Amino acid sequence: MKMHFHVDGDAFETAGRASGKIKKTLRELGISPDIIRKVSIAMYEAEINMVIHAYGGSIDINISPERIYIVFEDNGPGIEDVEQAMQEGYSTASKEAREMGFGAGMGLSNIKNNCDFLNIISTPGVGTKLEMEVHLE
Repeated sequence: MKMHFHVDGDAFETAGRASGKIKKTLRELGISPDIIRKVSIAMYEAEINMVIHAYGGSIDINISPERIYIVFEDNGPGIEDVEQAMQEGYSTASKEAREMGFGAGMGLSNIKNNCDFLNIISTPGVGTKLEMEVHLE
């Protein structure tokens, strides 16, 4: 099963819609609650990051009997130092995002902790591609 979503940048009021729809779809497919929790957390964090940092982007999901593979792509500012950005507590969130309760610097580490595979390709000034995978077996 394949799904595609568009995420609007700076649209905090709709942030999390795609991850909510995936959660519902996985429930309907009979996926275990533990897997649904992992996918929901990782996907929500990546989706919020697109809204906060990258002016939105796209999400492509492929659900197979073996895995859930998700690709996030944006044309945002990119990540200067991916290794530093992976550190818990590190954030480049705006004052506005922080005032709304976002930008604590836990997004990428939460994604990593809830995936079986994570790959981040980012070019400053061009954008970021984040690939994540959660195994079903």
